[in-house]
Amino acid sequence: MRDRTTTNDSDEGKPVRNADGEKVGQVMAVEHGRAYVEPEPGLTDSIRAKLGWGETTEDTYELTSNSIATITEEEIRLEE
Repeated sequence: MRDRTTTNDSDEGKPVRNADGEKVGQVMAVEHGRAYVEPEPGLTDSIRAKLGWGETTEDTYELTSNSIATITEEEIRLEE
Protein backbone atom coordinates (compact mmCIF):
# COMPACT_ATOMS: atom_id res chain seq x y z
CA MET A 1 0.00 0.00 0.00
CA ARG A 2 1.29 3.49 -0.89
CA ASP A 3 1.86 6.10 1.78
CA ARG A 4 -0.72 8.87 1.75
CA THR A 5 -1.07 12.44 3.02
CA THR A 6 -4.79 12.71 3.76
CA THR A 7 -6.32 11.39 6.96
CA ASN A 8 -9.21 8.98 7.39
CA ASP A 9 -10.90 7.08 10.23
CA SER A 10 -8.17 4.42 10.29
CA ASP A 11 -5.71 7.06 11.55
CA GLU A 12 -7.35 7.41 14.97
CA GLY A 13 -4.88 6.44 17.68
CA LYS A 14 -1.77 6.82 15.53
CA PRO A 15 1.25 8.69 16.87
CA VAL A 16 2.16 11.95 15.17
CA ARG A 17 5.91 12.47 14.73
CA ASN A 18 7.87 15.46 13.53
CA ALA A 19 10.38 15.22 10.67
CA ASP A 20 13.07 14.10 13.16
CA GLY A 21 10.94 11.20 14.41
CA GLU A 22 10.09 12.79 17.78
CA LYS A 23 6.54 12.03 18.93
CA VAL A 24 4.62 15.30 19.17
CA GLY A 25 1.13 13.92 19.72
CA GLN A 26 -1.50 11.31 18.99
CA VAL A 27 -4.55 11.41 16.73
CA MET A 28 -7.59 11.40 18.99
CA ALA A 29 -10.28 11.72 16.32
CA VAL A 30 -10.82 12.08 12.60
CA GLU A 31 -13.93 13.97 11.52
CA HIS A 32 -14.77 14.72 7.88
CA GLY A 33 -11.18 13.98 6.85
CA ARG A 34 -9.68 16.25 9.53
CA ALA A 35 -7.40 14.77 12.18
CA TYR A 36 -7.43 16.17 15.72
CA VAL A 37 -4.25 15.66 17.69
CA GLU A 38 -3.63 15.68 21.41
CA PRO A 39 -0.12 17.10 21.93
CA GLU A 40 2.47 15.26 23.97
CA PRO A 41 2.76 16.60 27.51
CA GLY A 42 5.65 19.05 27.72
CA LEU A 43 5.61 19.89 24.00
CA THR A 44 7.53 23.15 23.83
CA ASP A 45 5.97 26.41 22.71
CA SER A 46 8.40 26.62 19.77
CA ILE A 47 7.24 23.26 18.41
CA ARG A 48 3.58 24.21 18.97
CA ALA A 49 4.17 27.46 17.07
CA LYS A 50 5.85 25.64 14.17
CA LEU A 51 2.81 23.35 13.90
CA GLY A 52 0.45 26.32 14.10
CA TRP A 53 -0.88 25.18 17.47
CA GLY A 54 -1.04 28.37 19.52
CA GLU A 55 -2.16 28.74 23.10
CA THR A 56 -5.69 27.48 23.55
CA THR A 57 -7.89 25.82 26.13
CA GLU A 58 -8.73 23.01 23.72
CA ASP A 59 -7.43 19.51 24.39
CA THR A 60 -6.81 18.75 20.72
CA TYR A 61 -5.57 20.62 17.67
CA GLU A 62 -6.51 20.19 14.03
CA LEU A 63 -3.72 18.74 11.95
CA THR A 64 -3.67 20.57 8.63
CA SER A 65 -3.05 18.47 5.53
CA ASN A 66 -0.27 20.78 4.32
CA SER A 67 1.79 19.89 7.42
CA ILE A 68 1.66 16.12 6.73
CA ALA A 69 4.61 14.57 4.93
CA THR A 70 3.27 11.01 4.93
CA ILE A 71 0.82 8.67 6.61
CA THR A 72 1.73 5.01 7.03
CA GLU A 73 0.00 2.16 8.81
CA GLU A 74 2.12 2.92 11.90
CA GLU A 75 2.28 6.73 12.14
CA ILE A 76 1.73 10.20 10.72
CA ARG A 77 4.97 11.99 9.87
CA LEU A 78 5.02 15.78 9.60
CA GLU A 79 6.85 18.03 7.15
CA GLU A 80 10.01 19.80 8.33
